[in-house]
Amino acid sequence: MSLRILHISTRLILGGSQENTVLSCEGQARCGHEVHLAFGPIFGPEGSMLPRLKAFNERVARDGSAKPITLHELPHMVREIHPIKDHLCFHRDLKRLLREVKPDVVHTHSSKAGILGRWAAWRALKAAGFTSRGPQDSHPAALETTRNVRPAIIHTIHGPPFMPIEGGAIARARIRAKNHLYTLAERFAAKRCHTIVSVADAMTEQFLARNIGMPEQYVTVRSGMEVEAFLSPRPGESRDEMRAELGIDPGDFVVGTVARLAQHKGHDDLLDALGDDLRSRDGWKLLWVGDGWWRDRLLARARELGLQEKIICTGLVPPERVPAMVRAMDVLAHPSYREGLPRTVPQALLCGVCPVAYDVDGTREACIDGRTGRLVAPGDTRALGDAIRELWERPDERARLAQQGQTECAERFSAQTMVHALEGVYRAAIVRARGDGVSGDADANAPGPAS
Repeated sequence: MSLRILHISTRLILGGSQENTVLSCEGQARCGHEVHLAFGPIFGPEGSMLPRLKAFNERVARDGSAKPITLHELPHMVREIHPIKDHLCFHRDLKRLLREVKPDVVHTHSSKAGILGRWAAWRALKAAGFTSRGPQDSHPAALETTRNVRPAIIHTIHGPPFMPIEGGAIARARIRAKNHLYTLAERFAAKRCHTIVSVADAMTEQFLARNIGMPEQYVTVRSGMEVEAFLSPRPGESRDEMRAELGIDPGDFVVGTVARLAQHKGHDDLLDALGDDLRSRDGWKLLWVGDGWWRDRLLARARELGLQEKIICTGLVPPERVPAMVRAMDVLAHPSYREGLPRTVPQALLCGVCPVAYDVDGTREACIDGRTGRLVAPGDTRALGDAIRELWERPDERARLAQQGQTECAERFSAQTMVHALEGVYRAAIVRARGDGVSGDADANAPGPAS
């Protein structure tokens, strides 16, 4: 069954949720679906997935292997809470887009786009007298041509919108208030969609613990990636070749990260955990892959600690170069304080690199302590350092964990597996949408757009 699918995402920066969304769009286009992707303006040092999408469209225009992905920039879709822009995005950008596209499936990603997108799809399409395009084959889940049939509305939780409670009394109070507002908004939006996809079981558990949605709405579809790029080096991108390119000696011990240089990613924790080792051991180095708003501050702190010569900071790296960078590492460190399911952990395992990570959210579903890596409590920099030092001392154990993880991740995290699973999710959601079994018409007296 060929579908018209509209994905809505807050931003298309270089990041795990954005890569997940783009791979979903590309896979669905190859399956013969008509795919649209809407997103807010892109800016900042994190980079953009837009060049990849444009390259995909140019390639399929030449070879006819898929339908192109139609791109829509939503001028008022922003990440931060902004009442005026949120109002304009809901009433002007999203409603107009939904009327024009008339999708069979609306699939939202990230919290802001998920809240505004789900509500707009739930209201605007019915208010416009949406008529589905009708079945294109005899599949039992095909849409019927019926007035006021809603499209299937699906949301993916890529990571929790709730921030860790930290800082002084005032900061903690603000974070609690903001988390409460997000909880209310997510409850509101969950009543206005048919299915909620979690990239990790931990996301389902956290959202249900906050009374967001109903258990029967949730399904886990693990975040997919192009596994072959990590399993098989391209010419010139073997471990030895990448180390030579980065100025890393063959015998050096490299602890790497693949993450935005931003709050809650744990780069400060690595400096605290490994500072003494980096100063006292000539062959130890940190490899930071990525860029972000905290770059200058982090590098200034490294200089204050006398570690500037021990850090290799690559800046922005095109996604296709990430596997090569990971291969240059001995250990991948991922001391992040909030995640959905961190893609960099299975990616490291696919490359044959052992991860050490904070035990937060869905991280343990890829980095299984003692089986596919090492987990430590979030914020425990002593344990973080101990785990890395233990793996340095025991290279055979490092290799064993990485090999076991590589075997387990090759199938579980492939993009093809994810796209195939989403096909089933869409079929079930379409059937549910026809039955209108989620929330009824509680929107008449609803408040203004949640954000």
